[in-house]
Amino acid sequence: MADLAVSLAKSVVEGAVTKALAAIEEEAALRQSTQNDLAFITGEFQMMQSFLNVADEERVRNSVVRTWVRQVRDLAYNVEDCIEYVIHLDKAPDWYCRCIPRFIRPQLPLDKAVAEIKLLKVRVEEVSLRNMRYNLISDSGSKPVTQQQLAPAGASAGTTTIAMLNKARDTTKMQRGLGDLTKLLITKKPGGDLGVISVWAAGGNAADTTPIIREAYGEPEMCASFGCRGWAKLTHPFSPHEFQRSLLIQFQPCIQNETDEYVNILQRLEAASEGELVHDFMKIMKQERYLIVLENISSMVDWDTVRAYLPDSKNGSWIIISTQQSEVARLCVGDPWQMFELKQNSAEHSVCVFFQEGSQGNNLDKSKQTTMVIPNHNEASSSMNEVRHKGGYALYTSVPTSKNNADMWMERFPLVGVRKSQMDDLRGYIARARVKGFAVVSVWGIAGVGKSALVRNLYYSIMRDNRGNKLFTMYGWVDVYHPFNLATFAWSLLSELQSDSSQQNGISNPIQECRELLENHHCLVVIDCLQSTEEWDLIRDSMVSTHSRSIIVVITTEASIATHCCANREEAVYNVKSLEDDEARDLFKKEVDIFPDSSALRDSEDPELGKLISKCGGLPKLVVAVSDFLAPMSVSWMNSAVNLSDRFIHDMETKPEFDNLRGLFGWMHSYFFTCPDYLKPCILYLSIFPQGQSIRRRRLVRRWIAEGYSRGTSSLSAEDNGEKFFSLLLDLSIIQQEPHSVTTADTRMVLCKVNGFFREYIISRRKDEELVFELEGRCTLTSQRTGRHLVIKESWDRDMIVFSSIDFSRLRSLTVFGEWKPFFINETMRVLRVLDLENAKGVTYKYLGQMLKVLPRLKFLSLRGRREICCLPSSFAGLRQLETLDVRGTSIATLPPSITKLTKLQYIRAGKGKEASVPCSHLSWLPSCCRGCPVGGVEVPAGIEKLTALHTLGAVNIGFSGGKAILKELKKLTQLHKLEVTGVNKKNSNDFCSAISDHVHFESLSVWLSMGNNQHFSEDMFPTQAKPLEKLQSLKLYGPLTSVPAWINVLPKLTKLELEVTMSVQDEVNNVLRVLGEIKELCILRLCAKPLQDGDGNLDFRFLVAGVHDRCYRMVKILEISCSSNLTVTFGSHAMENLELLIGTCRIGSVLKFAELKNLSVGKLKEVRYLGSLDNTLKRDMENQLNNHHKKPALNHTPDGH
Repeated sequence: MADLAVSLAKSVVEGAVTKALAAIEEEAALRQSTQNDLAFITGEFQMMQSFLNVADEERVRNSVVRTWVRQVRDLAYNVEDCIEYVIHLDKAPDWYCRCIPRFIRPQLPLDKAVAEIKLLKVRVEEVSLRNMRYNLISDSGSKPVTQQQLAPAGASAGTTTIAMLNKARDTTKMQRGLGDLTKLLITKKPGGDLGVISVWAAGGNAADTTPIIREAYGEPEMCASFGCRGWAKLTHPFSPHEFQRSLLIQFQPCIQNETDEYVNILQRLEAASEGELVHDFMKIMKQERYLIVLENISSMVDWDTVRAYLPDSKNGSWIIISTQQSEVARLCVGDPWQMFELKQNSAEHSVCVFFQEGSQGNNLDKSKQTTMVIPNHNEASSSMNEVRHKGGYALYTSVPTSKNNADMWMERFPLVGVRKSQMDDLRGYIARARVKGFAVVSVWGIAGVGKSALVRNLYYSIMRDNRGNKLFTMYGWVDVYHPFNLATFAWSLLSELQSDSSQQNGISNPIQECRELLENHHCLVVIDCLQSTEEWDLIRDSMVSTHSRSIIVVITTEASIATHCCANREEAVYNVKSLEDDEARDLFKKEVDIFPDSSALRDSEDPELGKLISKCGGLPKLVVAVSDFLAPMSVSWMNSAVNLSDRFIHDMETKPEFDNLRGLFGWMHSYFFTCPDYLKPCILYLSIFPQGQSIRRRRLVRRWIAEGYSRGTSSLSAEDNGEKFFSLLLDLSIIQQEPHSVTTADTRMVLCKVNGFFREYIISRRKDEELVFELEGRCTLTSQRTGRHLVIKESWDRDMIVFSSIDFSRLRSLTVFGEWKPFFINETMRVLRVLDLENAKGVTYKYLGQMLKVLPRLKFLSLRGRREICCLPSSFAGLRQLETLDVRGTSIATLPPSITKLTKLQYIRAGKGKEASVPCSHLSWLPSCCRGCPVGGVEVPAGIEKLTALHTLGAVNIGFSGGKAILKELKKLTQLHKLEVTGVNKKNSNDFCSAISDHVHFESLSVWLSMGNNQHFSEDMFPTQAKPLEKLQSLKLYGPLTSVPAWINVLPKLTKLELEVTMSVQDEVNNVLRVLGEIKELCILRLCAKPLQDGDGNLDFRFLVAGVHDRCYRMVKILEISCSSNLTVTFGSHAMENLELLIGTCRIGSVLKFAELKNLSVGKLKEVRYLGSLDNTLKRDMENQLNNHHKKPALNHTPDGH
């Protein structure tokens, strides 16, 4: 895709400019001539960057420009690599080496760098000259001068044309049988108003319309239906006399049967005066039903002129207009209008027909006449029965605004799984809007995600609700048609709110009428398909008053539009995300159930079928399309599923069976073209990870930073920008939360995965950009394997011959899944930035020492989970550019002293777990490598204070003899945002508190207490802080706690808390729970309850004040409790009123019992998970409690060992 090429080039050029400017300022070791060369290169790249910023889609389609853009991108990569090499050079003086004669001394690194920069300067000059030679960049950013400029203006369809074409094609599929011009004309019976049809040549020329009109014009049915037929081409200037004479001549064969008489009439017409022609013309037009075709209508002036000579005799006559202008075609037919596609010549060239809604039927009452086409947005429906169509649409003769129609819809299109709870959430949004007095709620999500289905089910659910007082007295659902017309929109809304057409008689100003209805009545209005803030501003300013009593729900695909419509009230914006894999599978089964003899497909557990469903990315529209495609194939569905999976995106875009997905792919292309340039490389980068692969959020963000995709700005750090990018992709469902992982909207998730559909789409677009390439299965020798990022998959046969044939001189990242081989690293990988071995097997210390010697430019090194690694080799000291070091879960116990020389380090993760007192499978909130208590931290060397750029550090063991000195150094690392320490005890706790007291940037703090036998935490270990940690969001305290720090409930931003509580005296436990209940912003609470001695424990979340249950834990949405003994947990009637998820885990031989679950979060609780042994009696008791709960939440039990 051309736009991706430009976006990648912009990103790389920006990085090269930044690096060059930094090098000029910082590198005093460079010769003056080299600094001049860098200044020249920087200036040239800044000019290239300016061109890329103004390059539009049409210009980049030019193959010459596209080639030049790729050359600029590759050159920028090389410049950036060279500058990084210069920066990496040792600053030690080399004058003594220069005393050796040049012919016998080796080339010095600085000389090598200088020579390379001079070569790059020459290449930059060549690229600039190439631009001048081909005139790619002209004055004022104008388009390149090419033969394309000689093409007619209509030769290239613009964005509006494509949008209208997609609308016409979708409508044609909805209204099967009406995409034929002849049927459209003869459907209307005599006696109606004069009808006007416009035939539009989209992206083509007028000649494209003539054959289609001519074919319909000559049909026998047309001759029989119309007494007079005529064809006229408008001339300039317009001559009424010749116009009438031409039509009268054509009318006569239809009226006269005698040839001789016809000849006489022709002779009379030739000699007739203008007055005689007008008389004869108007007489025939009033008496006969006529059909007239008008060509060459290019403006509304033309139409208004000729229309005056064509009277409306109320006899069902028709006028057909042929034009190349879409606006003329639309305005001639009037409002409200519809559009069909008659013939498709290519993706951008079609012939379409415009006509007025209702003009194709009898001239009946408008509310009964118009066939309302309702797109089947309910992609998550389970049954469509007789209203189901292959294109995925349902047809209704009127808008379903009655309770009976609402009942029919709800029965035929029920929601599945999580959508039911989401509908309840959305109901809460509407209720809050009414209470708080704001009129708009926005619902947004990507195309195909099922947002309209969700809102439609809520809309009908509210409509048919018979309980007590009705919330609304009027209902209206309006789709926004494009191009947008406010008057048309107002009439559509009126027809919804006032279903009786008699109420609309006499209305002259539909916009004002809508405004008064919305202001004076309790209306629920849904506005679907809103595409811009300008459209909303028109609607709001004209129809929504400050005193409105109505609620408007806006549905859109863009978060910015949704936020704008709600006046930037985040609490009124609801984001619909894609289904999880198990929910998508349930939807697939329900859809397949509609078809006869489909049980084999429905019940199949074949992994290939699961893989295919996963590629749908949880988008209901895709899942339904795949089920419709496979279900009729009673025998061959397996082969079809495999073939479809192998060619997923290609078949979805080209097979006629998936034509109803054209709008989805149109949105995808539009999004990738318009999304910010800084985000596109991040999106393409996601294809590195295999389908379904769990990805740690921090791993992905740190890789983006190392690649230069996330850079710091004047206001935000590279880390902050990376987290921002991650959130954007999460909202768009491009990244999904790992199934059953625990998080809330207020906290950052730990694990994610790439949406299967987006991954397939990215792969289909990345090939031309030479960005990511993979080795998998059995590979053959080829010269086509090249790119910046290499992924070695577990399935690859590790063929050394194939590997050695690949050019790695431009390789920037290497990611290995499966078995590691020593030949994976070689000296040609001199610009490698990222080495990710987190998912590799068999990496040893011996291999590590060898590979680091040849990779001096690494910025990201991950050995996470590689337990074979016990220490870092001496070659580690040469990684002067290293920013991220992740050795968590290895056997490394001490970081080498040389680490203090790596002053660019920002992120260090280390430490390993020990055997846990509770089995690892039950400590679900901890990373797999540290599900022990306490975690084994690493010893860090003296001089750690030199690493002033550190953002994240852990786990650091301060329990050894030099721990106090390390704490003094930690105090100086004031840029730390995340810290994890182990070995905190009574002797060093005050020093630890002093070390963290001045850290104003702390967002996460994890502390592992190391206490002696029968010793417990006491409040004097963590005295009150003079400066509270105001930015702290996550706090984890592990160890024998019988109390908590006194300052814990004054942390203003604390949203996540994990504690290990020792069950000693019940009063102490109650005091701990009471303190925790006062933390205002706490969203996630995790408690590990350990008995002080044998016996049962009790966690009681009931707090009485004057005999009444107190409100506590108000913001907690997730509660997770783990125990290793018998434990009873009891809830008060006002505790945790916003709880959504309750999780309990226990080991074999212990019992975790919940009491008074019926009191828990009456309006919000969605699910209770139980991990571990659960006998039948206790399970029945929990099920009975949940059945008595207002929400009837689900109980999901995972037995021990699963």
